[in-house]
Amino acid sequence: MSAPTSDKVFAGSIPKLYDTYLVPLIFEPYAADLAKRLARLRPARVLEIAAGTGVVTRQLASALPASSSIVATDLNQAMLDQAAAAGMARPIEWRLADAMQLPFADGTFDAVVCQFGAMFFPDKPKAFAEARRVLRPGGFYLFNVWDRISANEFADVITQALAELFPTDPPHFLARTPHGYHDADRIRVELNEAGFSDVSIEPVEHRSKAASPRDPAIGYCQGTPLRNEIEARDASRLQEATEHAAEALARRFGRGEVDGCIRALVITAAR
Repeated sequence: MSAPTSDKVFAGSIPKLYDTYLVPLIFEPYAADLAKRLARLRPARVLEIAAGTGVVTRQLASALPASSSIVATDLNQAMLDQAAAAGMARPIEWRLADAMQLPFADGTFDAVVCQFGAMFFPDKPKAFAEARRVLRPGGFYLFNVWDRISANEFADVITQALAELFPTDPPHFLARTPHGYHDADRIRVELNEAGFSDVSIEPVEHRSKAASPRDPAIGYCQGTPLRNEIEARDASRLQEATEHAAEALARRFGRGEVDGCIRALVITAAR
């Protein structure tokens, strides 16, 4: 499935809803994991790609030594604005930047980190080559991607629910893009093509928890580009779609607190 331009658009109310609902639901445990792994490498200068609303940036600010500098970038200014507004434990350099053409000199950084951004890169080997270019010799590229959608229960249930609501043209954003780049062999080959070596790929599972089925329904349907797909079909049905997703989650996980599996791949590659 080819990805439309709308898959990369995080604008309007999406950044705020993303930060409120999805960050605690699915992103925080993996952000802590990446920061812990990176802290063991003790990098002096770190570049974060696709920083979003800053969940990894906040973890890095706490985990890395005070002497380490952090440059956090994203393709969407609205996401960076949301991140900067939340505040950080230390100074961060925020930059609008495209992973396909990074505005930094060769060998600038000791480590490049990217949380759940590689799936959005239109040309992944080219983006990987850019990450390698800005790394010093001996530096590391550390990133994660979501595993297949069937291993991520909330996203899977919501995708199936929306297919019921729009049977002739179901929204496939979640399966196509966030959960569309999970083949470990392909990832390894494309990193090797970009010049990386010593590639390590590790599956990591966590539990995704929310106070009610409504929270993940709002997070996914209104706080991601899935919203763009729903509104493209019928903008008047966004709330209906959200409620339909919440009901599907309630039938599967209960009507009180909900708990589902999330699974990602964590990748480390050496320059």
